[in-house]
Amino acid sequence: MKVKVDGVDPNMIANNLTPSNLIHPGEMIKDEIEYRGISQKALATEIGLPTSVLNEVLNGKRAVTTEYALLLEAALGIEADLWLKLQSDYNKQVAKSDSSFVARLEKIRQVAAFL
Repeated sequence: MKVKVDGVDPNMIANNLTPSNLIHPGEMIKDEIEYRGISQKALATEIGLPTSVLNEVLNGKRAVTTEYALLLEAALGIEADLWLKLQSDYNKQVAKSDSSFVARLEKIRQVAAFL
């Protein structure tokens, strides 16, 4: 639902803007470990994941789950809630960029408005 302010174009309100490039939280994790000089293999070993699984997370091919977020929190000291919020935001933006899903939502909203 878009934020509305009298006299302001809803498309010009920051909360209504959609990022042009979706950024998977794995990319941010990858940046963090590169900054710290930690290899993917070393981190995977530390948190007990196969290197291939961690690589899929870092490359946006696999979601950051609650378990992964908690493992990352233990290893990096960055709260799991941050990774989970970023994943949730990413998932929401992916859904909002799917035109058929958006059309489905609009149809539901129209029906709900008459109830």
